[in-house]
Amino acid sequence: MNKISRRKLIYGGVAAAAGVGGLAVADRMAKRYGLIPPDGKGVYGPGETLTYACQRLLTVHMPVREFPRSMISKNPFANEISPRNDELKRLEAGGFRDWRLVVDGTVAHPLVLSLADLKTLPVHSQITEVACEEGWSYIAEWIGTPLSGVLREAGVLPQTRYVVYDALEKNGWESIDISEAMHPYTLLTMGMNDGDLPVPFGGPLRLRVPRQLGYKSVKFVIHITATDDIKKFGKGLGSVDPEYGYSWYAGI
Repeated sequence: MNKISRRKLIYGGVAAAAGVGGLAVADRMAKRYGLIPPDGKGVYGPGETLTYACQRLLTVHMPVREFPRSMISKNPFANEISPRNDELKRLEAGGFRDWRLVVDGTVAHPLVLSLADLKTLPVHSQITEVACEEGWSYIAEWIGTPLSGVLREAGVLPQTRYVVYDALEKNGWESIDISEAMHPYTLLTMGMNDGDLPVPFGGPLRLRVPRQLGYKSVKFVIHITATDDIKKFGKGLGSVDPEYGYSWYAGI
C-alpha cells in the first residue's frame, strides 16, 4: 500500500471543509490561471489544486525565512541515501573533475557545465532550514549560484512551464514550476557552512528549494531539463514522489 503523507490527509480535510461550492470556485480559479499541478487529479486532486493555486497566487514573490549564523545546526542530519553507485564513487575519487551538469530542453543554448564553470557564476548564500516531511529539520548555510542565472544563460524559452532535475542515483528526479525555478532563493548549491558541499548532503551539487519541503531539494544533481510538458516525464505526475503518496507541490 502506498504511504499517505500527513500533507495529503490535511489537504483532504481542507478540501472537505471547503465544500463542493468552494472547491468549484478554486477549480475555476486554477484553470483560469493555469495552476493545476501535475498530480491534480484523483481523490486528493482538488486539495492539491486548491493548495497549489492559492499559494502561487498569494506567495509568488514571498521571500524565504533566513536565520542568524548562531542558529546553524551543530550536527545536521544528512538523511540516509542509497549506497553510492559506481559512477558517483568514480567521480568522487577524481575530486569531481569529470562531473558535468547538463542543461537542455526548451532553451536556446544547451549547456554542459563543470564545477569550475559553475564557480565562475555569481555566488549567493543563504542560511535556511531544511524541513522534512517526516518531521526532522536542520539549519545550514548553503552556498551556490541561483538556478535562474543558469537558466537565463541557457536562454530559457517563453513556453517553459517546468524545470525537471535528475540526480546521479536511481529514480532520483524531481521538478518545480518555472516560477519556483526563477525565484532568487532557488539555489544550485556547491557549498555548505563555509566549505564544499559534503557528499552525504548531496555534493558536489544539490538543488536547494527552500520554499518547499526537503524532498524537493534533490542531491547529486547532474541534469536539468526545461520543458513545456511535464507529462512526458515518468508517469506524468511531476516526480516519483506522488507515486508514493507525497505531494508534487510541497510548499511550506
